[in-house]
Amino acid sequence: MTARGTAKGVPVWSGYPYPLGAAYDGQGTNFALFSEVAERVELVLVDDAGRHTAVPLTEVDGFVWHGYLPGVGPGQRYGFRVHGPWQPSVGHRCNPAKLLLDPYARAVDGQIDNDASLYEREPDGPAPADSAGHGMLGVVTDPFFDWGEDRPPRRPYADTVIYEAHVKGLTRTHPEVPPELRGTYAGLAHPAVLAHLTSLGVTAVELMPVHQFVQDGVLQGRGLANYWGYNTIGFFAPHNAYAAHGTRGQQVTEFKSMVKTLHAAGLEVILDVVYNHTAEGNEKGPTLSFRGIDNASYYRLVDGDWQHYYDTTGTGNSLLMRHPYVLQLIMDSLRYWVTEMHVDGFRFDLAATLARQFHEVDRLSAFFDLIQQDPVISRVKLIAEPWDVGEGGYQVGNFPPLWSEWNGKYRDAVRDFWRGEEHTLGEFASRLTGSSDLYAHSRRRPRASVNFVTAHDGFTLRDLVSYNDKHNEANGEGNRDGENDNRSWNCGAEGETKDPAVLELRGRQQRNFLATLLLSQGIPMLSHGDELGRTQRGNNNAYCQDNEISWIDWRLADEQRELLDFARHVIGLRAAHPVLRRRRFFHGETATRKGQPLPDLVWLLPDASEMSDEDWQRPDAHSVGVFLNGDAIAEPDPCGRPVVDDSFLLLLNSHWEPVDFRLPDVRYGERWTTLIDTAVPQGPPDEAEHKAGTDMTVAARSLVLLSRPSAGR
Repeated sequence: MTARGTAKGVPVWSGYPYPLGAAYDGQGTNFALFSEVAERVELVLVDDAGRHTAVPLTEVDGFVWHGYLPGVGPGQRYGFRVHGPWQPSVGHRCNPAKLLLDPYARAVDGQIDNDASLYEREPDGPAPADSAGHGMLGVVTDPFFDWGEDRPPRRPYADTVIYEAHVKGLTRTHPEVPPELRGTYAGLAHPAVLAHLTSLGVTAVELMPVHQFVQDGVLQGRGLANYWGYNTIGFFAPHNAYAAHGTRGQQVTEFKSMVKTLHAAGLEVILDVVYNHTAEGNEKGPTLSFRGIDNASYYRLVDGDWQHYYDTTGTGNSLLMRHPYVLQLIMDSLRYWVTEMHVDGFRFDLAATLARQFHEVDRLSAFFDLIQQDPVISRVKLIAEPWDVGEGGYQVGNFPPLWSEWNGKYRDAVRDFWRGEEHTLGEFASRLTGSSDLYAHSRRRPRASVNFVTAHDGFTLRDLVSYNDKHNEANGEGNRDGENDNRSWNCGAEGETKDPAVLELRGRQQRNFLATLLLSQGIPMLSHGDELGRTQRGNNNAYCQDNEISWIDWRLADEQRELLDFARHVIGLRAAHPVLRRRRFFHGETATRKGQPLPDLVWLLPDASEMSDEDWQRPDAHSVGVFLNGDAIAEPDPCGRPVVDDSFLLLLNSHWEPVDFRLPDVRYGERWTTLIDTAVPQGPPDEAEHKAGTDMTVAARSLVLLSRPSAGR
């Protein structure tokens, strides 16, 4: 490294083109910024008084502008000004009046205020007003952190139960979390929150976006906020508003401390990441970072009409997934969060967009190639939201073998079955047993299916059984936003009611959904607060509701104790029995009992005879029994030991009326013990025993789980 002079008294050395961003080494900081279109780049240092010092970066190597500043260290705020062509007709939008955020900033200070200077409003040229003071600044961070004995839990997929949560919404009203920590990373790591998660039995927390995101002016003008956070501007920086202890880099330390604490409790941390677009939107959006640095390299533009953006995300823009520096940005970001922040996996928002190397969704795109060969990223949990809003964007079942997927077909089939729709039993059966029809063709296993009934987007579990229609008036869009096809059922009254019959049915339906989810093969995912009966008052698109509509009301922990205990009970059963969370699909393996072979899976009519092809086709088929043979698990456990488990009989009745089920003959088992009955609101039944060949009544709209010991025990 050689000295290259000074800029207003600031010594500048040549530095290095990699790593990109601001890299502190204990003596100074190296700054590096990619821009293929730039003609000149200035690094702008901002002191505590708001004074700016411009430092020209004169070294350029492979389109990376770089310089090393000795003596500059953690806490230093900075931005960039990029001089170059402003020619929207060919895709270029450089404007040195914009003070730009470093795409690789490890921490971000401030938030945009939506001043007019952030936008391009002049018809014949770039807006002349300087945006300094109205945007966000990068912050130099210290990479050192004492991780101690931190180790990733590395939960096997088959043992994983995901809890989708929002950093703020999970903790904002918790009475045992100190007020100054509520809604923060530190609050999420508080012992009271950890106690709830560990006692519930979940194994992974999937955090809704924590990458630095932007509060947009349209929502703020309506008195609302971007609560969900799917509006990323910084792919390396923890969102600063979730920090309890400052935003000059302290949010990085606080995030790391949260991960370390969750790991110590045995919980994995999965991040919901938004690499498909940025917060800059289309040509009418603000110029905050990427657009002003190198618009045509970072974004997909309309072929032959380069002043407009090709959008498959519904947000105004899409990142250009065939550009090497875009791919490098994403891979560098993923590796950073794994190696430096110790997270355990990622859920990729609108992941079909990431597969669009050109226009179509391509399973062999460069993005998937990079993930496959990467020695760091290929070893963590990878979950796709397998759709986007572009043509051909619905890709459930079509992601490569490393990936798991949010199984939207599971959600729809389970909702339809329990609300009594006709012609649903066949697909429901496929979803209950791991969706082999979607995943086995690519030699994937049940862990490819992330099963969910509810998620952040849509009704909560309580609202799913309380509303026929969405009620999004609070969003200020005339109830036009949000999904119209919710496959919900209000159980006889729309919204809140005091009718005891309706309330009893709603409670039963919630238990049905929870039990079905947790007894299905695949990876179950709970939406935070569903185990407590959380409601959003019928709002199925609460993306802009940073208030009591979206936050968990922790008073429900006492009011809904029976529901919480039920969830804990079923999660515990799943954890205790490998046959309820198989690592392979059912393939007809047999085990001998009473001198006769029994398959690993048998579907039974209520009279205990086996289902025929004709039975599956009946439109009024709403009741079925499922025999799960614990003696026929044809695989060892991960340590090579043979698996022996109890066998189970699952009786499902989505009919309006009670149904008498004949328990199968003694080949299946002499005596069966009741472990779950969703018609019983107070939790696990008294484990009553039932003899083979006798009848058992399963109440309307309910399920029963029975077990018998393994023949090998």
